Amino acid sequence: MRVITFDIETKNIFQDVGSNDPAALDISVVGIHDSFTNEFSSFLEKDFGKLWQTLEQADALVTWNGDHFDIPLLNKYYPGDLTKIKSIDLMREVQLVLGRRLKLDTVGEATLQRNKSGHGLDAIEWWRNGEIDKVIKYCIEDVRLTRDLYDYALENKHLKYKELGAVKEVKLNTAEWENSIPHAMTYTLPF
Repeated sequence: MRVITFDIETKNIFQDVGSNDPAALDISVVGIHDSFTNEFSSFLEKDFGKLWQTLEQADALVTWNGDHFDIPLLNKYYPGDLTKIKSIDLMREVQLVLGRRLKLDTVGEATLQRNKSGHGLDAIEWWRNGEIDKVIKYCIEDVRLTRDLYDYALENKHLKYKELGAVKEVKLNTAEWENSIPHAMTYTLPF
């Protein structure tokens, strides 16, 4: 099964665009991990044609908050509909069990003893200052953390988080995560 873990950084924030709709934002960088090649890659907008070819071959997309943020935003650029590809949104999986959302940083620290390498607002500032390499590195580290949490959850059937100083487990039903759902995505690939 080919799993693409991805994360997006933006050029702006909701206040800049006067909307809470993720699709109103503009993408600076998309970072991915491709389980088929076991490689991390980054894509600027000019490189999206290459990104589409990879996404169209995916059996599943893994994200943290992707169903609400990353997929709707990336769909703004994509000529098809990325919601046709199976989505495993780890934040949503945790929310379904706990009844509330947790931050990637909170779960990464409790589960893997690793924090994010920065904050999304830092990435926007770096982008505005022309520090593209910093944005790419930050985005790839978020992808790496998300991918490692996915692997941990598959193996252990739970993730961890801290609450009032105590580490707690969130039991997850991962039984269907590795099952492929057939889909035909050829919006950008030749027939």
